[in-house]
Amino acid sequence: MSDLTRAEIEEFWETWLQVNRDCERTGDWRPMAEWYAEDTTYGWMLTPDEHFMAVGRDQVRDWAIGIEMDGFDGWHYDYVCTVIDEQKAMVIGLWKQRSGILDDATGREYEVAGLGGSWFGLKRVTEGADAGQVKIDWQRDWFDFGSMSHTMMAILSSGKAPDTLKERVKVFGHDVPGHYHAADLPSTVWPPPVEAGQYVTQAPAGAQP
Repeated sequence: MSDLTRAEIEEFWETWLQVNRDCERTGDWRPMAEWYAEDTTYGWMLTPDEHFMAVGRDQVRDWAIGIEMDGFDGWHYDYVCTVIDEQKAMVIGLWKQRSGILDDATGREYEVAGLGGSWFGLKRVTEGADAGQVKIDWQRDWFDFGSMSHTMMAILSSGKAPDTLKERVKVFGHDVPGHYHAADLPSTVWPPPVEAGQYVTQAPAGAQP
């Protein structure tokens, strides 16, 4: 069981929502790196054999919310629902990816269809400059990559894509920092404590009771 209280988690989450709002306004997400622990991990899956993984606060700043987010000026990722488990110190934030670019056919923003979200593990840092502070221990995102690609193609085809977005879509593949083949990942796809079996709630079929 975590030593974090519900109140501490909720307070941390409110600051997280606020820095998201602030960074969406400026178009620079890098300040959000300070919400992560020095030894954090942050990843998501693109295809079965292409995953993104950042290890450590610097890689989160430079890669996850740096290279990966550059070019998405005007996009916003509004959290529409939050689930908090204070016993495990976990937060699930469900968000929608909206582009800020209007589709003339519908009068609405281009939006990535399907569910999207981030799964966070929080911890109280015990050493170093951040000692005593609540930080993100790990984060794993999920979204429908096919839907994301479809929306991007629709924006590009509309003629409304800004030059920054056109440049961003050229950045892909295993040569991009943080993009790994599944066998080479520096951290596990499932968050490390989950992969280690700390929270198993259903034994595999055929396992001994």
